[in-house]
Amino acid sequence: MKTIAVIGGGITGVTTAYALAKRGFATTLLEQHRYAAMETSFANGGQLSASNAEVWNHRSTMLKGLKWMFRRDAPLLVNPKPSWHKLSWFAEFAAAIPHYRRNTVETARLAIAAREHLFAWAEAEKIDFDVKREGILHIYRDKAGFEHAATVSRMLAAGGLARRAVTPGEMRAIEPTLAGDYYGGFFTDSDATGDIHKFTTGLAAAARRNGVDCRYGMRIGALRSDGRHAHVTLGDGERTQTETYDGVVICAGTASRALAASLGDRVNIYPVKGYSITVNLSDAASQAAAPSVSLLDDATKLVTSRLGIDRFRVAGTAEFNGFNRDIRDDRIRPLIDWVHACFPGVNTRSVIPWAGLRPMMPTMLPRVGRGKSPCVFYNTGHGHLGWTLSAVTADMIGDLMQRSLDFPTH
Repeated sequence: MKTIAVIGGGITGVTTAYALAKRGFATTLLEQHRYAAMETSFANGGQLSASNAEVWNHRSTMLKGLKWMFRRDAPLLVNPKPSWHKLSWFAEFAAAIPHYRRNTVETARLAIAAREHLFAWAEAEKIDFDVKREGILHIYRDKAGFEHAATVSRMLAAGGLARRAVTPGEMRAIEPTLAGDYYGGFFTDSDATGDIHKFTTGLAAAARRNGVDCRYGMRIGALRSDGRHAHVTLGDGERTQTETYDGVVICAGTASRALAASLGDRVNIYPVKGYSITVNLSDAASQAAAPSVSLLDDATKLVTSRLGIDRFRVAGTAEFNGFNRDIRDDRIRPLIDWVHACFPGVNTRSVIPWAGLRPMMPTMLPRVGRGKSPCVFYNTGHGHLGWTLSAVTADMIGDLMQRSLDFPTH
């Protein structure tokens, strides 16, 4: 049985470890935190959203970024301070604009395949993660936004996803608690929501039951490959040791770029910060006033999910500010104000703010495949669709490793 190290205990690392264990690999999961899912997989928007597969590589995104650069509450905020990493990332982002349609179609196709794996795993392992399979409603306040969404819908359909246009009246029927005036919307019945942290920790426990050695509190000090084996130097704060594996999969989120560089690979991930608030619905009136159906407000770039009876998650925005992890009040306040405007009956006295760094590739497609060394693999760079895509990319990397390694796993 071949030994594989999976670096990273977020959603992509845990799904990868689980997929490898199910294929018979002797898998070790290495995570620097004391628990799984403690960074970007902790409190995201909660959407399993094939309908959000549109990549950002569009000229309008670049124009909005320039227009909003000095607005501290802007949905897309770019710190104007230059760095080689940021400049190279945006250059590659711009170069991918001609592939906007192709990459959107491919992302939709992957997202549809991913949810089949994810729901099957959750059912097989009896994971409770506050799942709601009630669809996602995209809302638009003007004709221009609605018509752009109609164009996107045709691309999503090419990837196999059906979503339908709805009138303001139909929007009210789908989600009666939604306040405000809207031009129209698009509804995707097949999308879902849930708690990513609960799912990831539940799947990590299932991976352990399936033989994965989950080792938490382990920091990677060095990583190298001699072509046939991967050598991982790691420490727990008291001692350091080097371990040898037959293969390694890097699923380390924003840390993947530096780990790849140490192996001679280029994985140009940039940390794009997103924010969320979890509103505690502590009274019956707030529980009744909060939405049950998940929303995506395209104008504000905010998404929602209802997590059980007493939690309401609102998340979004994109901030290009390096590895800064500060939770800024001027970035959280617009999320709270949005709740007041769209769901005025929800009491926001108890709100938990959070921020996480999304690992984004310039093409908006994850890096799934082999490195220069035959025993090094990558499953990383999923950006804002990490949970949506993770199950299928884990399955893809598992299949690739079975084909690539020159020996049976059993």
